[in-house]
Amino acid sequence: MRRLLRPTATPDLHFKRKGDIIMNKKTNWTTTTVSILALCALLTLAACNKKENTAQSNNAPAESTAPPATPIDPATVATIKGTVKFDGAAPKPPKIDMSQDPACKGTNEAENVVVNGGDLANVFVYVKDGLGNRTFDVPTTPVVLEQKGCRYHPHVLGVMAGQTVDIKNADATTHNIHPTPKDNREWNESQPPSSADIQKNFAREEIMLPVKCNQHPWMKMYVNVVKSPFFAVTDKDGNYEIKGLPPGDYTIAFVQEKLGEQDQKVTVAPKDTKTVDQSFKAAGE
Repeated sequence: MRRLLRPTATPDLHFKRKGDIIMNKKTNWTTTTVSILALCALLTLAACNKKENTAQSNNAPAESTAPPATPIDPATVATIKGTVKFDGAAPKPPKIDMSQDPACKGTNEAENVVVNGGDLANVFVYVKDGLGNRTFDVPTTPVVLEQKGCRYHPHVLGVMAGQTVDIKNADATTHNIHPTPKDNREWNESQPPSSADIQKNFAREEIMLPVKCNQHPWMKMYVNVVKSPFFAVTDKDGNYEIKGLPPGDYTIAFVQEKLGEQDQKVTVAPKDTKTVDQSFKAAGE
């Protein structure tokens, strides 16, 4: 009687199945590894985004929130006033030749040192030191700088940092307003006749910032940018007045474009009115 043999898998078939198993294990390991790496990448990206958003959130208030103005008791404020003199023979103003532009008119005299009977005009007077860390609101009302008769009016201007300067052209000719600062942004902008006002501001404190007109080389003036409202410019009689100053010890600076700077110490009590005069000598004396 023949013996029936149970069929067995061929070696080749067994090898293929074994190979399939090895291949499946390798494929599963690769897929798992890729998934883990992708998950790690997503977690890293999420952490970076969270960190960035947190940094932006922390920085936002500092950028958008200005420090509040320091309150001053109006019942205690003081006033400083006085007259600035020129010591010596008044210099003769240089003549200006405006003939290159028929639209220009004026007195044809420079304004770099203006003396009237011994009184010195166009001196910038301000509180240079003594206010400490006090902060002040920037005025919402702009100051006006007008071009008329191919001259700047006024010749010396005071403004708080950030306050708008409204520049007008009253002449029948084109001007190029060109500030040349050391600490602020320089710009140069044309303003044709009857055009809209140009509105600018200066972000940083800077004393005697020169402004010129590229069209008319004799046109020059000075902008003084300060952090407080305590400043003045002497009038044609050399007079100035600074009001609303809180009681304290201060350094008052007197600055003239050609004659330099003179400083004085002054102490004001509540409701005080102090007279602080100053004099300048001719350059070189």
